[in-house]
Amino acid sequence: MRALALRHGLTVSGARPSLPAYVRQLWSRRDFITAFATARLTAQYSQARLGQVWQVMTPLLNAAVYYAIFGVLMDAKQGVPDYVPFLITGVFVWTFTSDTVMAGTRAISGNLGLVRALHFPRASLPISLALQQLQQLLLSLTALVAILFCFGEFPTWSWLLAVPALLGQALFNTGVALVLARLAARTPDIAQLMPFVLRTWMYVSGAMWSIRNLASGGRFPDGVVLALQCNPAAVYIDLMRFALIESHTSAQLPPHVWALAAGWALLAFGGGFIWFWKAEEAYGRG
Repeated sequence: MRALALRHGLTVSGARPSLPAYVRQLWSRRDFITAFATARLTAQYSQARLGQVWQVMTPLLNAAVYYAIFGVLMDAKQGVPDYVPFLITGVFVWTFTSDTVMAGTRAISGNLGLVRALHFPRASLPISLALQQLQQLLLSLTALVAILFCFGEFPTWSWLLAVPALLGQALFNTGVALVLARLAARTPDIAQLMPFVLRTWMYVSGAMWSIRNLASGGRFPDGVVLALQCNPAAVYIDLMRFALIESHTSAQLPPHVWALAAGWALLAFGGGFIWFWKAEEAYGRG
């Protein structure tokens, strides 16, 4: 049958294209990816009375809760200058990563009707959802900037460093979303497990406390502290704090931080994209 099909020029329906062809297909559908992300963002809070205000309110409320627990009850602000900007920046940056990762787990399983009805590169879905989270972050950054103003942090040349930091984080987040989209398409239970994984990841990423203070306390081996500092979420949080908060100096950054940020971004995005592409024929089947 295979020989007969080849003789008459027939090909396998839904066969995985080569990697260069797959990239070209994605690029040709860039308008769909952007429109899908924007439509999802607009519809996200359409049933709520405050609508899009929740895009800003959600991380702010989270930050208020974390301040009460970590800043007041656990006194994590001890030894951290400008703790409120420190905390708010950490929460906003972490929320970007956690929301993108959770969206990735539902990219295929949550859009099975679309996957089974239409032929298009399936990577469009996790990439669209990652773009949606980036759009949401850019909207909520207005609240972050307003809070920084209230606490005496005003624009300097270092604020421009937030652009490459966010670009690296967006690439990293998209790569992780692609990995989890493939995993969750085959094993939907991963979506139920991820909130616990993300909560643990948040606590070890220094979103609410200073990894540098942990190192100076001497309670943990240097290897553990270095691993915490090289954690990709912590790297991007540190870079954003370095860019936006004057008291967060280069002395509080891990060694070779920009190389780490670029390495995590390229490894996650490149590896995640190729790994997702390898299962292109399997999505929506079974």
